[in-house]
Amino acid sequence: MSQVPCYTIINSPDLEVPNEMQLKQDLEKGDTNVKIETLKKVIKLLLNGERYPGLIMTIIRFVLPVQNHTIKKLLLIFWEIVPKTSSDGKLLQEMILVCDAYRKDLQHPNEFLRGSTLRFLCKLKEPELLEPLMPAIRACLDHRHSYVRRNAVLAIFTIYKNFDWLVPDGPELIATFLDTQQDMSCKRNAFLMLLHADQERALNYLASCIDQVQSFGDILQLVIVELIYKVCHANPAERSRFIRCIYNLLNSSSNAVRYEAAGTLITLSLAPTAIKAAAGCYIELIVKESDNNVKLIVLDRLIAMKENEHMEKVMQDLVMDVLRVLAAPDIEVRRKTLALAMDLVYSRNINEMVQVLQKEVAKTHNVEHEDTGKYRQLLVRTLHTCSIKFPDVAGSVIPVLVEFLSDTNELAAVDVLIFIREAIQKFPALRALIIKHLIEAFPQIKSSKIHRAAVWILGEYVEGAQILEVIAAIQQTLGDIPMVDAEQRHLAGDQSEEQLQQQQQSGSDANNTTNSSNKVTSDGTYATQSAYSLAPVAKKEKRPPLRQYLMDGDFFIGAALSATLTKLALRYAELQPDARTQNRVTTQVMLIMSSILHLGKSGFPTKPITYDDSDRIMICLRTLSERTPEAVAVFMHDCRDALGKMLDAQHEEDQRMLKEKQRATAKVQPDSPVCFAQLSNGRDNQLGENVFESSLNQALAGTKNAQISDVSSPNNKLNKVTQLTGFSDPVYAEAYVNVNQYDIVLDVLIVNQTNDTLQNCTLELATLGDLKLVERPQPVVLAPHDFCNIKANVKVSSTENGIIFGNIVYDTALNTNVVVLNTIHIDIMDYIIPASCTDTEFRQMWQDFEWENKVTVNTTFTDLHEYLKHLLKSTNMKCLTPEKALSGQCGFMAANMYAKSIFGENALANLSIEKPVDDPDSKVTGHIRIRAKSQGMALSLGDKISSSQKQSVQAA
Repeated sequence: MSQVPCYTIINSPDLEVPNEMQLKQDLEKGDTNVKIETLKKVIKLLLNGERYPGLIMTIIRFVLPVQNHTIKKLLLIFWEIVPKTSSDGKLLQEMILVCDAYRKDLQHPNEFLRGSTLRFLCKLKEPELLEPLMPAIRACLDHRHSYVRRNAVLAIFTIYKNFDWLVPDGPELIATFLDTQQDMSCKRNAFLMLLHADQERALNYLASCIDQVQSFGDILQLVIVELIYKVCHANPAERSRFIRCIYNLLNSSSNAVRYEAAGTLITLSLAPTAIKAAAGCYIELIVKESDNNVKLIVLDRLIAMKENEHMEKVMQDLVMDVLRVLAAPDIEVRRKTLALAMDLVYSRNINEMVQVLQKEVAKTHNVEHEDTGKYRQLLVRTLHTCSIKFPDVAGSVIPVLVEFLSDTNELAAVDVLIFIREAIQKFPALRALIIKHLIEAFPQIKSSKIHRAAVWILGEYVEGAQILEVIAAIQQTLGDIPMVDAEQRHLAGDQSEEQLQQQQQSGSDANNTTNSSNKVTSDGTYATQSAYSLAPVAKKEKRPPLRQYLMDGDFFIGAALSATLTKLALRYAELQPDARTQNRVTTQVMLIMSSILHLGKSGFPTKPITYDDSDRIMICLRTLSERTPEAVAVFMHDCRDALGKMLDAQHEEDQRMLKEKQRATAKVQPDSPVCFAQLSNGRDNQLGENVFESSLNQALAGTKNAQISDVSSPNNKLNKVTQLTGFSDPVYAEAYVNVNQYDIVLDVLIVNQTNDTLQNCTLELATLGDLKLVERPQPVVLAPHDFCNIKANVKVSSTENGIIFGNIVYDTALNTNVVVLNTIHIDIMDYIIPASCTDTEFRQMWQDFEWENKVTVNTTFTDLHEYLKHLLKSTNMKCLTPEKALSGQCGFMAANMYAKSIFGENALANLSIEKPVDDPDSKVTGHIRIRAKSQGMALSLGDKISSSQKQSVQAA
């Protein structure tokens, strides 16, 4: 069955179907405005599937002769969409009258009418209508107005493409026309026709004016770039003839031309000069273009260039140019730029890159913007990566980053400490420098979390004379010791001063000399105000930072301080042979710890100390007093060893991910052809991929990674076929569900299983969830045992499980029948892709997201790891917990999982499962907590997990 042409869809939500007689009356006797409104109504009804064959003659008689421009424009739409053939496929007789009317419009003195009629003729697919109009169309090529001429070229182009026998000399006609034209839009359309219809003539024209291409308009330059691209891909020997022209177009005044020329250049040549020129052009476009979407698109092109190993080596020298993009204010542009620069940087230009990043860090100070904190975090992470990748620059980076510790943005400060922790472990030569700067910054830190981590690093790595310096810095940020006595003195001092004031006031009251002040009221009289009527203003005492944390009830920092002080005292005892000096430091440290304990139980802080923190401090005191070898070994050696193992595990995980990525890019299929340079025609190794073919693959497949072979393979289609009716129903239907990124295409096969002709067989669909039906499918007529395919488009707007349901309605000779269809469930997995994030980002999102769905584990799996693999496969999520943390058998497993949707929504999951170790046949139990920003995402993911569990149980 032939497909109905696709038209512009006009939305008409609440359209009432009027009487055909009323429409005829309005078209016959109404004035111009009534005719316009009625014609609009008829067009909407036709687009919604209604049929009014009786209206055609009425419109020809009463509307077609009207000279109103609005009516003329509406009639063009009407004649485009109205059925022009009878049921047997022959052209309607009335269309001959329409053809005559349009022949007159093509000769009309008004250029707008001529041009719009020519545009309409581009959409006609009936050669019987077009043949009588050909002389008039040709005559329009010589019209004085460029609007008419350029539309005449387009009309001849489409007619030649569809029915070349109507205009056999089309290319020759247009080539002659092109030589005489001065208007750029006419030249562009004429050149476009030659490009597709007769490339040889197009090439001859381009060769004759190749030196003037720079002066052409951008619309013509774009078509020239396309021609060069296609010609060089078809015949690589032509590259030398036209590549200079592409180089020149990189300097075009139009950004669109420069973008296309750069893309064409790198597919035609992998020479270093070509790669540098194209990359430089892309960078210039990003810097100069103000639209963030354009910046991101061009950045993606640069990142794609970097993926090619030949181009990556050349692009390494352009790192400093890439960093110019950081001037853009958008955080996403900056993130991609820093990632690209980090991938390209190498030992020769790392110092220059670090200097630029340090300047960027300086710029973020005293700048208040919603994304400033995120940008600082990005800069810190990039400098961190630079220092680990190139240890030589770590010395210059550390002083800059330590300044962030006193920053109010806790995220950047946390990243700085993560960097310092890794650097101090991996680079022993820098420890003295790091410790020095950390001690200097210690009093200025404003966050309990940052202080806690800084205290741990100092306690673990300080050595020699710096031990006493650190203890003094800690004591300075704690204030007077013992703290309870200091707080009591402070409180007692305030009370005694108040009593003294009261005594003075009572004494003066006895002498009738109360201090008062005269005030002038609003009516001009004097009033007296006594000091007794003034409420005392409470002043909040400013305490040292560590003391303030403890007074606010945060005794976790107290436990961390105790562990650090214990390490410092033990290490000092190893270095100092004098017992008295050892004891002095130890007693000083123990006094601080006992003071923290006493403060926690005194009632002064807003919250008392927890039992956990109290026990930790007691363990530290006991370790210092008893000094058992096991406890001393834990404080002196085991903590640092644990950190080393954790950093090694992280490094191994990063290396594993890098190897997987490299393996994926270097994968060659077993049946891939082997290319021999001596036997190839020069195209395989010299030219890049054909961007037209790759974009076509992407459009058909819906994703970048899918291939055209995957889309067309029968197995792929069979997996997505859903049966909608039973085999015994009078009408059998099944649907092939093709899910693209933002829409779903239903290709429904309908089979008439009866001996009757089914009239007005209509597929009626409705949706549930965030799905929207784009257009109503057209009714069809099915002969006995005939079949047809009907396509329907459904728009998707968010990640939720959607349902499509409906029925098939058809008329027979006796009555109207309805067949109810089976529901089609749209799987959420088509929109979810695995993603990764840091532990800090995961925790932050877990805290921010308000929707939680808890799913109980109900499965036949008896192995914890097998269940995790099954869960990751069925939910498309990625496990963030490292492999080493999950290894071994302990009867319990906890793992974090993360995924993103194509709409940018985040989905988090926490798996907590267990099974008895002594019973190998017992089933896995536990629960999965899902968190998302939207309710639909959390519920849909929970439903998916539940359904996958049911399937596994049923299979077992």
